[in-house]
Amino acid sequence: MSQAIRFDRLGGPEVLRFEEIADRRPGPGEVSLKIEAVGLNRGESMYYRGFYMEKPQLPSGLGYEAVGAVTAVGAGVDGSLVGHRFGTIPGYSMNRYPVLAETAVVPASVLAPFPESLSAAEGAAIWMQYCTAYGALVPFGKVSRGDFVIITAASSSVGLAAIQIVKAQGGTSIATTRTAAKKEPLLALGADHVIVTNDEDLVARVAEITGGKGARIVFDPIGGDGVNALAQATANGGAIFLYGMLSGQPTPFPLSVFGRRIAMYGYTFGELRDTPDWEAMKRFIYDRLADGSFRPEIARVFPFAETVEAYRYLESNEQVGKVVITL
Repeated sequence: MSQAIRFDRLGGPEVLRFEEIADRRPGPGEVSLKIEAVGLNRGESMYYRGFYMEKPQLPSGLGYEAVGAVTAVGAGVDGSLVGHRFGTIPGYSMNRYPVLAETAVVPASVLAPFPESLSAAEGAAIWMQYCTAYGALVPFGKVSRGDFVIITAASSSVGLAAIQIVKAQGGTSIATTRTAAKKEPLLALGADHVIVTNDEDLVARVAEITGGKGARIVFDPIGGDGVNALAQATANGGAIFLYGMLSGQPTPFPLSVFGRRIAMYGYTFGELRDTPDWEAMKRFIYDRLADGSFRPEIARVFPFAETVEAYRYLESNEQVGKVVITL
């Protein structure tokens, strides 16, 4: 038996509870993990509210980004994995494979090694953020030297990963945040420019930064009416990658794109799965973590016993970087 986070009704963090559950053996293609750390993501907040693209089958577990040591393998899985520590790449079912627990079973295909120089907490702050940013910016957006890239919600873990990837590709990042309190932290974490949208005109500032050209790529998890200003700040022939709907509002197709060949894409990094770009992505991220050019920023670490408080903190929008639970 082991403890796990479960919920049997929809709502906010208050619906989460601890429950003793029977450990299960891994089936074909699966592994068991002794969990050391779990990275929190906005998708889980949407999941326990019933707004995520996967609907919870109540009662449900939670979580899909973890670090743990393999304790057993199912049929068809290499037994030499036992005893080794891996991270999990999100994108699989939380109904079937929740990881916010002392032990978990996951598909062997989602395991990914990370450099031994990183702690378990840092290992749980890698794959969702870097994979999400990589797919939009490298194989799809093809960011290269001289490109300007607008990164909204830049203080999120994905936003910070995007800043690092844009820099690695030779581009110039334009980070946006609503509040002035996050401007200096974002600059310290590598953003080339920061626009405080509560105080500054985004379109005018982007024009100033880019010499009137606009940004070739926009990387946005918010959607809603804000896409109109983003489209006005996008260069002719540029593209907007929408990877979330944090606004909770319908996203219009902006009129300002007409006559300027601006594309707008709905995007998840799962589109890379089962393509050659998937392994290239893992190697790209691993190598830069290993040489220190990438470093996950952790806003705060909570113990497992404070899971509810950790999700409340995640939803406060106070953090700069990843929220992690350690076991």
